[in-house]
Amino acid sequence: MAVYKIKLVKKEEVAEGTMAFYFEKPENFEFIAGQYVTVSLINPPETDDEGNSRFFSLITAPYENCLGIATRMRDTAFKRVLKEMPIGSEIKIAGPDGSFYLHENASQPAIFLIGGIGVTPVFSILKNAAYKKLPHQLFLFYSNKRPEDAAFLEELQILEKENKNFKLIATMTEMENSKQAWRGETGFINKEMLQKYIKNLNSPIYYMSGPPIMVKAMRELAEKIGINNDNIKFEEFAGY
Repeated sequence: MAVYKIKLVKKEEVAEGTMAFYFEKPENFEFIAGQYVTVSLINPPETDDEGNSRFFSLITAPYENCLGIATRMRDTAFKRVLKEMPIGSEIKIAGPDGSFYLHENASQPAIFLIGGIGVTPVFSILKNAAYKKLPHQLFLFYSNKRPEDAAFLEELQILEKENKNFKLIATMTEMENSKQAWRGETGFINKEMLQKYIKNLNSPIYYMSGPPIMVKAMRELAEKIGINNDNIKFEEFAGY
């Protein structure tokens, strides 16, 4: 697997407690929207038992001129170093890797059942689909506790307006703790919510990503509906 040394060009908060980091894109670096890279810190000022490397899905699409990642900012040495890293600092990346990308057969819709920071690979996939004007029908069920926690929510709403084949169904599970107004869905993703937007639940390809407990719940939901295992792709974001 190829290893590259790249510089940080931008960092920003994209939701409460969630940051995005953008790096130079190496020359001739190619990937498929939805894939991930291994990010390694170079001589960090501090470290802990979790080590100096992490897997991150790319939030940028292949056509963009930089490489972006996003993460919940837990209090670990890796995250502290990443957060405080000055613009121009170098890291190492290895990759790309992973098979969590859009299927080729456009006659089958794609349904993304996503929790929290699990949206990162899907953000890349959806941007790429809009850019390439792919004919796939795309449905994103995006679950967060509150709108404040939902990374890239505004960007996804813009993508929905730009791509007639894309439907965003964002749902919040703890609106009682939010200071924002919310007119969208509330509660956990379930069969009734899926049926409200999808005519035939058995024909699509299902993509699930997020914390392990969320992915487990979505796989159990798919099993209850009777979805064929061959039509399910999933990626767990443990220790994010």
